[in-house]
Amino acid sequence: MDKKFDVVVIGGGPAGYVAAIRAAQNGLNTACIDAWLNRDGKAAFGGTCLNAGCIPSKALLESSELYHRAKEEFSGHGIGIENLSLDLDAMQARKAGITSQLSGGIEALFKANKVTGLFGQGHLLPDNKVRYTPHGGEPELLEAEHVILATGSSPIELPMVPFAEGRVVDSWGALDFTAVPKRLGVIGAGVIGLELGSVWGRLGADVTVLEAMDDFLYMADTQVAREALRQFKKQGLDIRLGAKVSASEVTADGVQLSYDDQQGGHEIQVDQVIVAVGRRPYTAELLDPLAGVDVDERGFIAVDDVCRTTALNVWAIGDCVRGPMLAHKGSEEGVVVADLIAGKIAEMNYDVIPSVIYTAPEIAWVGQNEQELQAAGVNYKSGAFSFAASGRAKAMDHDAGMVKMLADADTDRVLGVHIVGPLAGELIGEAVVAMEFQASTEDLQRTIHAHPTLTEAVHEAALAVDGRAVHAINR
Repeated sequence: MDKKFDVVVIGGGPAGYVAAIRAAQNGLNTACIDAWLNRDGKAAFGGTCLNAGCIPSKALLESSELYHRAKEEFSGHGIGIENLSLDLDAMQARKAGITSQLSGGIEALFKANKVTGLFGQGHLLPDNKVRYTPHGGEPELLEAEHVILATGSSPIELPMVPFAEGRVVDSWGALDFTAVPKRLGVIGAGVIGLELGSVWGRLGADVTVLEAMDDFLYMADTQVAREALRQFKKQGLDIRLGAKVSASEVTADGVQLSYDDQQGGHEIQVDQVIVAVGRRPYTAELLDPLAGVDVDERGFIAVDDVCRTTALNVWAIGDCVRGPMLAHKGSEEGVVVADLIAGKIAEMNYDVIPSVIYTAPEIAWVGQNEQELQAAGVNYKSGAFSFAASGRAKAMDHDAGMVKMLADADTDRVLGVHIVGPLAGELIGEAVVAMEFQASTEDLQRTIHAHPTLTEAVHEAALAVDGRAVHAINR
């Protein structure tokens, strides 16, 4: 193996592997080190996202939604199913097959782009040297002109609810249940908690979600969050806000959770608990004290606006640095850094990073929400269009939710788009492109949208901003 590289990337998740591929495409001799081991002890590229997060959760979300629709909705379409059954083993096998294929795809991409892929631990030493320790092997010393740190994040464990094998689990453990729990407790009503709670709720679990904050989805637009909460409650999710968990006890029958809210103290008994209260940067065994890389008080690697660390020619990207912990944010940072290393002009627009929650209905947004604009004193205008007036959504039997658009009242520039409804994660792409090019609502109003499609809802929301919606009453 070549011991000298132009670029060594430590971390093979969405940020790291993308950075490595882009660096190699730029003609740089590149290596990517990844320490991930799956449950079976096999190494795999792709990090948490591919192996224990984004991809496997979406596989289970898709499977569980199909099961739920077959059980609850197909009869309305004139489709009768006798003896509907759930084969969870087959569902889990499908999930595992998808992750395995995609991880193998990264290895193929590395080979095609001449990236040296290395399984094991990477440790940054002074002067841009990296100690690479293969799984079960002896350490080797690598030299690099540039080092990119992309080690991702790990789930937060609550001291009052410690993980207990099979009973109290993190997001990875929640993807590997071998049976549907009868009673499931979820701590945290954020992206992960809602998605995983939805999976097991659709498959038959009685789900109670405990959220410490008084506001539901505080990071989303209030109007959209309110509609989403209404839909989740209709689906049977028991979401309790302002519920601060104080203690837990694993018993022979499951787990007893104690929590406090405005009414006082409460206890609930569940079979299993998913702790989904967020993630923290993962930098264990990464940095030599003399490497010169600063870490802030929250554990994030300190970087400037283009992801340079405090050490010369050392960069950091993805979940281990400031900003939202989103795979696509880390991937784009990887592209930008790899281009900068190659001497190209590159920048990233942090103002148009979309967020998506893959529940049913989906929730997605980009840009500023209404409460942020109000707090900043921005003179804005807004418009909304309900999917209940969308022919395509009606035909799909998924007509809950809306598209909401916010624009500058003086310039008409789009400031934010917020969606709760069918395929919101796909629809938000049009808004991201529009905002990246500083489009006005008039630009979207005058753009032809195919009929009948869900994208017409985005078009109508843009029209509604100026009180010109065609297929809804303007208010």
